[in-house]
Amino acid sequence: MSPAAEIVALGSSFFGRGLTFGRTGNLSAVDADGTILMTPTGVSLGRLDTTTLSRVAPDGAHLDGPPPTKEAFLHLAMYRARPGARAVVHTHSTYSVAVSCLRNADRENALPPLTAYYAMRVGALPLLPYHAPGDDRLGPLAERVAGEHHALLLANHGPVVAGADLAAAADALEEIEETAKLYLLLQGHVTSPVADDEAARLRRRSR
Repeated sequence: MSPAAEIVALGSSFFGRGLTFGRTGNLSAVDADGTILMTPTGVSLGRLDTTTLSRVAPDGAHLDGPPPTKEAFLHLAMYRARPGARAVVHTHSTYSVAVSCLRNADRENALPPLTAYYAMRVGALPLLPYHAPGDDRLGPLAERVAGEHHALLLANHGPVVAGADLAAAADALEEIEETAKLYLLLQGHVTSPVADDEAARLRRRSR
């Protein structure tokens, strides 16, 4: 399946499962020629088409198609920080956004490793300070933090994840959303997250 077809399929899947809604969220993937395919601005992920994706150069120049997502700068920051990444996914998933709104959330790691799969696919999840959607001042901060972390949580906004391909990025984003749901369900209960040494071992094994 081509990167364009994968973007369309993933967008439909995310929308159909309620991981994104309305015209929120954006996806991108590196094409065979090294340019980056992105979802257009103002288009629902449930209504994408392979012929109307945006094509952007690694330096951000708009090459073809409709204007890219207004958060193209965020995708480009992730690619610069993580040269091995071939895809970036960003959604406004409900439970992840809820965690990003918590006043006392840990800025270094917004979610504990409640499951082994979260430890393997995500690891630590830094919470970046609030910026309005489309505020490109977020780009340099995201790029700096993404040098050490492939998954970030944007305050009052949602997760953004880079991966070796769209499937890997989507897997990690879904782990964030499910772990956020568990975390909120467990509020008020004493929990036993995966031990730090085991979480580190699992993360190393998954690389």
